[in-house]
Amino acid sequence: MNIAIAGATGALGTRITKSLIANGATVKALVRPGTDPSRLLPITKQGVEIAELNLDSPQELTRALQGTDCLISALLGLREVMVETQTTLLDAALKARVPRFIPSDYAMDFTRLTPGTNRNLDLHRDFQQRLDRSGIQATSILNGMFMDLLTGEAPFYLWKIRRVLCWGSPEQKMDFTTMDDTAAFTARAALDPTSPRWLKIAGDQRSARELAAIASNITGKPFKTLRPGGLPVLAAIINVARKLNSAPSEPFPAWQGMQYMHNMYEGKALMTDLANNRYPGMNWTTVQNLLTDFLQTRKV
Repeated sequence: MNIAIAGATGALGTRITKSLIANGATVKALVRPGTDPSRLLPITKQGVEIAELNLDSPQELTRALQGTDCLISALLGLREVMVETQTTLLDAALKARVPRFIPSDYAMDFTRLTPGTNRNLDLHRDFQQRLDRSGIQATSILNGMFMDLLTGEAPFYLWKIRRVLCWGSPEQKMDFTTMDDTAAFTARAALDPTSPRWLKIAGDQRSARELAAIASNITGKPFKTLRPGGLPVLAAIINVARKLNSAPSEPFPAWQGMQYMHNMYEGKALMTDLANNRYPGMNWTTVQNLLTDFLQTRKV
């Protein structure tokens, strides 16, 4: 199959591209002119065709998408990218008669969240409405939180004091999937003409208490949960942090990360009807697997 991908130079896009090549696809990366050659190198080494073009030009995109079987978006940004640029991609795909589209919806199940409770996920919902009106065969892949973030960026593990930060119930299950697993699954879905509108996956579903127990088991040292307050307290902190935000155009300021955490501990977005078994050969990474590798060289 001929697969086109926008956002191929990003952390997830590079992984999707690698998985597509491994599964025998012919891949074309849609990149903006002037993209740093060092960002292109990981995908050009895989034999990916590079199409430098204006992602906001329907004409250029339509020409580039001729003969494409599926268009994947792995773009990341705010409204200008997640709604407007993806809409341009969608319009071009329709004109080029691309039969299938996978949007950049890699997140928790935002369809179950109350509108207005997460700025970034509201953008996914806005584009979803345009996508569903278009008539193209679309598949959105929902994977929860990228499990990789547990080793650094996401403030779940407080390694120095051996605590797991908990807002709400320490028994609330949450969805975690690695970028590698998300990418591998996305590639399989792109090559599957029968893929449905929604595919939900989770490499692992764990509560704060279970996260603490896993770290204790791996390190041999006691980890506990730390609950500085409930969800109303976290909501108040988010509100203050958002008002003090000096970079409103930043996709992931600190308050937005807190908002994701609030949504996860709230429990509404917890996924059911997982499609983990849809494609044979998927070996899902668990939190235990991830942290075992991560903690081998780290003193905790």
